[in-house]
Amino acid sequence: MTTTLLAAPALVPMLSFLAPGRLWLLLLIPALVGLYLALVRRAGRRRAAVGRTMFDLVIPRDRTWLRHVAVGLSILSLATLTMAFAKPKDEVSVPRERATVVVTIDVSLSMEATDVEPNRIEAAKAAAEDFVTSLPPKFNVSVVSFAGTATTLVPPTLDRGAATAAIQALQPQPSTAIGEGIYTSLAALAQVPPDPDDPEAVVPARIVLLSDGKTQVGRSSAEAAEASKAQDVPIYTIAYGTADGYIEVSGRREPVPVDRSELARVSRVSGGEAYTATSAGQLKEVYEDIGSSVGTEKVDQEVTSRYAGFGLGFAILAAFGMISLGARWP
Repeated sequence: MTTTLLAAPALVPMLSFLAPGRLWLLLLIPALVGLYLALVRRAGRRRAAVGRTMFDLVIPRDRTWLRHVAVGLSILSLATLTMAFAKPKDEVSVPRERATVVVTIDVSLSMEATDVEPNRIEAAKAAAEDFVTSLPPKFNVSVVSFAGTATTLVPPTLDRGAATAAIQALQPQPSTAIGEGIYTSLAALAQVPPDPDDPEAVVPARIVLLSDGKTQVGRSSAEAAEASKAQDVPIYTIAYGTADGYIEVSGRREPVPVDRSELARVSRVSGGEAYTATSAGQLKEVYEDIGSSVGTEKVDQEVTSRYAGFGLGFAILAAFGMISLGARWP
């Protein structure tokens, strides 16, 4: 059974062990240090009383520092080997076997702004296609679009062709309903096909939501983020575009600056991460970063060999010190 260091002596903070009870052996180290210091003091008093001794011939006084270093390295070796004996563990990133990713894209009219070449929506479509095709083959992908309403274009599937075709067909529509986009994405997750190897397994899910605006209609994005958190579905948001973006409306320019605050709040509440991108190149990098995040998971892994290696290294250095001292025997 895995037990954290909180259940063991607080001798090595920030580490967790599979057998923390063995850390009690570390209490021997202060006792050994105390014994060594006592012997050093006793030897010092004896040399002061009788003058130069055979011990001084073997280890001259100008070399006693080497003896202290060798003893110190021996103590470090004992400490690290004791930690290795307690089976330390650490979190490492490993590739996920299965997961579901909902790619949720804002197709409101503001996505026609040309502050991103060739415009926001075309650049977003190209980056989303690359993202979908880069995901591990066993990942299910769903595509959701939203403007004034939200629609599941492709339910969770392994078919990358269907997902990319749906993304390519996206067209701008009036208004923005970020909350509805989230709720529709959560509904799409109910259609995830069971794992044929383990039908009862709960497959992790993530929503990757790109938008350039703020909610104008529909349910609150804050409430939707809470619902996503309750279902343990983090939302990775991408605020896309610049502060200078605009669209043409009846022959006049209508500013459409990006609202980052709402998307940042959505990601924070749901347990995801917030990103921003102001160019097609940045958007591609953001999708790549998200891909590495959703494509891996943190698992506990025993790292005994790491500490055993440290202990062996200290022991070798201590041995070199003792050999150096022994070589001075007349």
